[in-house]
Amino acid sequence: MINTETRELFHLLNQRVRLITKEVNNVLSDHGLYHSQWSIIFCLDQFGPMTQTAIWKYLNVEAPTVTRTLSRMEKNGWIIRKQGEDKRERVIEMTDAAKQKFTAVNEAVDQIEKEMAHPLSSEEIQHLKHLLRKLGATEGE
Repeated sequence: MINTETRELFHLLNQRVRLITKEVNNVLSDHGLYHSQWSIIFCLDQFGPMTQTAIWKYLNVEAPTVTRTLSRMEKNGWIIRKQGEDKRERVIEMTDAAKQKFTAVNEAVDQIEKEMAHPLSSEEIQHLKHLLRKLGATEGE
């Protein structure tokens, strides 16, 4: 039997994620980026240079998808790929030009995120983060 409460939850969650992605894409288009590219730049800013494998694992995205996105980003001057310790390994880092653009892009994304989260109190934001971490988690996480 289908649990309508769970189905409605996931339907609503999917709708909200699509809305957020759309709004962020609107802001990012002024900077020549898409949400998927921003996710990678955000990772690189947070964690420093990362291997392609570390990126797709962190983002929970298929490796070929990340590879295609990185190719576009490299072509557009956002990232560079360097040889890792292993010949097959590629380490990704932001270009100097991307680092200079990062603050403006980050501020634009921050503004839209604040606008979208405005109806939530600080406590509600913390509670939602807690619930989202629990969603889909396995025992021990």
